[in-house]
Amino acid sequence: MEEESAQHMRSKGSKLNSNKKDKSSSSSEYSILKEGRAEILLRGNDVFYNKAQIVNRDLSIAVVKAFLSKREEEFINGRNKKRSGAQSQAQPEEKEKVESSCGSAPSDSMDSKTQDIKSDAILPVKPLRVLEALAASGLRALRYAREIDGVGSVIALDNDEVAVESCKRNIKLNGSVAAAKVQPVHADARVYMLTHEKEFDAVDVDPYGSPSVFLDSAVQTVADGGLLMCTATDMAVLCGNNGEVCYSKYGAYPLRGKYCHEMALRILLASIESHANRYKRYIIPVLSVSIDFYVRVFVRIYTSPKAVKASASKLSYLYQCVGCDAFHLQPVGRIVYRDDNARYLPGTGPVILPECKHCGKRFNMGGAIWSEPIHDADWIALILKEMNASRKSYPAFDKVHGVVTAISEELLDAPLYLSLHSLCSTLKCTSPSASLFRYAVVNAGYNISSSHASPLGLKTNAPMDVVWDIMRCWVKTHPVKAQTPDHAGTKILSQEPVLQANFSKVNAALSKARTKGIPRFVPNPEEYWGPKPRAGRQLSSKHMHSHGLTGPSPNGASHVEAGAAPQEVSAEEKVADAELEPESKRQKVDSCEAS
Repeated sequence: MEEESAQHMRSKGSKLNSNKKDKSSSSSEYSILKEGRAEILLRGNDVFYNKAQIVNRDLSIAVVKAFLSKREEEFINGRNKKRSGAQSQAQPEEKEKVESSCGSAPSDSMDSKTQDIKSDAILPVKPLRVLEALAASGLRALRYAREIDGVGSVIALDNDEVAVESCKRNIKLNGSVAAAKVQPVHADARVYMLTHEKEFDAVDVDPYGSPSVFLDSAVQTVADGGLLMCTATDMAVLCGNNGEVCYSKYGAYPLRGKYCHEMALRILLASIESHANRYKRYIIPVLSVSIDFYVRVFVRIYTSPKAVKASASKLSYLYQCVGCDAFHLQPVGRIVYRDDNARYLPGTGPVILPECKHCGKRFNMGGAIWSEPIHDADWIALILKEMNASRKSYPAFDKVHGVVTAISEELLDAPLYLSLHSLCSTLKCTSPSASLFRYAVVNAGYNISSSHASPLGLKTNAPMDVVWDIMRCWVKTHPVKAQTPDHAGTKILSQEPVLQANFSKVNAALSKARTKGIPRFVPNPEEYWGPKPRAGRQLSSKHMHSHGLTGPSPNGASHVEAGAAPQEVSAEEKVADAELEPESKRQKVDSCEAS
């Protein structure tokens, strides 16, 4: 019956598409969109759908599959530990009974323990309970239900009645499997999560903008050891263009460094940790990704009042020199071990002088940010293995695989990254190739890698003294024009290098993925690959290309025909657009500048 209903919905959608009338009736037309194994009905911009987020959804499915594997492995290990503990406890009791009763039958307590072990051995892992807090059309929830076998139920939650109705239609469209697993709910996500404490194994929070208002309730609704997936698209705020706004939302002050996209990830992680700590919980990041116009983090949440005491040692304040690329981290707290007892103390400092020892300029201070690793190597390997095994099930496989591959080569213990072009800009010199610079760092006895957050980013555990010595050696063979005495580059080059850089080739410095021809930074598949207007907003001509639409607008606005000259926008339309979306416009421009 469900399959018949789904077939009816498909025929209805195709019939509506084929019987186009005039512009006034176009608002009732549906189009069927297929992504992965899920299908949805779309009608204009009444429910938010962003094609660019296909990468986000593919990555989420890969991580949830890895979570299922990890969860099953932990369950088996816990079960074996429980069985071995029960058996070791039973063996002395059995020996004592034999000695005292000369071979009499085991007691009832022994029978009950043996029965517990047998019943525990056949107990399966419970199906995954998933909550999608902001479901919109329900596409992500449907993909979870149809593409991940271990998912038992998905709550598709939204506070918009139009979105909930759309979700119900899409569930019918996808047949009996979706109907059995996906449940649409009309409610405020914050209230719903607060009233369902520790109920869901995986929680997905993917809002339009900042997730800050959802974090407090999200960390409470995740079950112990569960997975929280969180997206933030307010990159202009997180990357330092609106520092005061970032502090009000996330409790951290951003700096406008070249590493701003990784800093955005670390600010979001620190904010989630802060919210979790209030409920005696803490996080363990398994994957943190900066893609296109947003950041997304995947963290596991555990409950432990003792472990929460170590949270301050995972955070650091950030000092950034205004003259050169030197930055320093100041830990908020530290742990001192004495006789296997941990003492939690404030961080020691200051880690810097009032003026930069390299260029003599002052510092800006930001943070606090998460300074521990933001990825888990085992999880990354598991995600790559799963993706390679079922690559056809991921519509955006090339880009998602490239991002995870780039992450797999990152240094885990090197917070933030340098930009080689920025270093050369400070010195006003020609840039060495990234390979030569990497050779010099490795030959100096340090590690270096690229960063998935920026193709030009280089992560290294080498101190800035070593980095500037390498650049001084480079400038000796590639002279620069003299600059003013107060210029940062002039002061840096006035010092003789302590380290003599060796630029000879070292295989350990090369990217293994690059030598194998595996792409790591895949370009966007089409133009206008970015954030789309909020659901319900009337689409003007400037939005048509970004939505891939031609002909009459689904909500009455005129489209720009493919290949035609763009229409002129009147002054009144420009003023109306500015009043409707000033923040979005500024965010788009600022994000590009921050990139």
